[in-house]
Amino acid sequence: LDVEVTVDGEVVPFATLFAALSLGHDHLLLDSGTWFALDRPELDQLRRLIDEARLLVDHDEDTFRLRPEHAGLWAELVELGVVTEQSEAWQRSVDALLDLESLPEVPVPAGLRADLRPYQLTGFAWLSFLWRSRLGGILADEMGLGKTLQALALAQSALEAGELDRPLLVVAPTSVVGTWAAEASRFTPDLRVVTIAETHKRRRSELADAVGGAHIVLTSYTLLRLEAEAYAGLEWSAVLLDEAQFVKNHASKAYQAVRRLRARVKVALTGTPLENNLMDLWSLLSITAPGLFPHPQAFTEAYRKPVEAGDADALGRLHRRIRPLVLRRTKAAVAAELPAKQEQVVPVELSPGHRRLYDRHLARERQKVLGLVGDLGRHRITILRSLTLLRQLSLSPALVEDGYPAQSAKIDTLLELLDEVVAEGHRALVFSQFTGFLALVRQRLDAEGIAFEYLDGRTRDRPSRIA
Repeated sequence: LDVEVTVDGEVVPFATLFAALSLGHDHLLLDSGTWFALDRPELDQLRRLIDEARLLVDHDEDTFRLRPEHAGLWAELVELGVVTEQSEAWQRSVDALLDLESLPEVPVPAGLRADLRPYQLTGFAWLSFLWRSRLGGILADEMGLGKTLQALALAQSALEAGELDRPLLVVAPTSVVGTWAAEASRFTPDLRVVTIAETHKRRRSELADAVGGAHIVLTSYTLLRLEAEAYAGLEWSAVLLDEAQFVKNHASKAYQAVRRLRARVKVALTGTPLENNLMDLWSLLSITAPGLFPHPQAFTEAYRKPVEAGDADALGRLHRRIRPLVLRRTKAAVAAELPAKQEQVVPVELSPGHRRLYDRHLARERQKVLGLVGDLGRHRITILRSLTLLRQLSLSPALVEDGYPAQSAKIDTLLELLDEVVAEGHRALVFSQFTGFLALVRQRLDAEGIAFEYLDGRTRDRPSRIA
């Protein structure tokens, strides 16, 4: 983008004009003797845009190098009249990023065993456009709207187009990896899925050998962090970051491991792209679209500080900048397309220590119950007591073993789900037959500062999100 300004046919040196605008001068006198006033709204807007561009994009004097990620900035320059010509290919790319109605139509892959709802079709088309354009982005639909299905549709489409020449890597919390495997088996059975559930030391094979022949590789943030070098040493067709808020801290090792991954496209899937402050959003965009806001300090000066100070103009500019690469749909916005009820089963693997304790009790209770089933009527209470003990133990060892730490993979998973629900502004109702389990959950909610109401006749003074 070359910036050229003319007044009555006379070229005005851009650097001279920009300096005058930056210093707040009310007029400019050119070497030719031409004098003109600077108190024009469009010149003030141009100053703000160019000032922002200097922070965000590469520039050399009057020349600024824009990437497709800067479609929002480009659109404002076009509207201002600075841009008079643009290539047809560039215009198609920018239009599709700025307007979902301009997205090219993409046929639903034949191997997808699901009917996509209208908003899911739009999400699939948007992901497909990013894939073809080699751009990353953030699919920020609220929880429960089918981000996993839309991503699997993209993978199936790439496979059928012959473009999935290397595995697609899905990184997710440990508790969600099993859900990905189950949904891939259900909706895209043609895709060969490999789940990495152990470190190199335990599986006794190199990562490259373990993922050989796979279309999709599933792993956890923990395993990625522990084997960062091995994952960075491979090339991936795409990287999908499920519940991407796990890498919102750009100082963490998990974030660094994800940044180093080599892939054609990186897409973050999260219902909560912003949880604590705007740097959460910067972290995700620096992974998925590193050319948009390359420098955290420049982002801080241009957006974070002004927005936190209540600058509505800065907030509006930020919305326009990120709009091309963030797709967000709420349940309220697509309510007419949703079924009457949605259910999701989340399998949870117990920690190794918890598993050993459960198996020990299971063997003992199984032996006891098998000796009693011959006279079921007489031993019914004893049998039910054994089954109840195992059910409690599967939730948390602390419900059965005195002095055992109140830690549980199921509580961790529940807290992850509640964090996302609360961050999206919703309320959640948590049921359990065991009040002891609810008490453990209550302790964790208190420790993490999540407001709740305990429905046992007592209420909390603060507004609650969790009942």
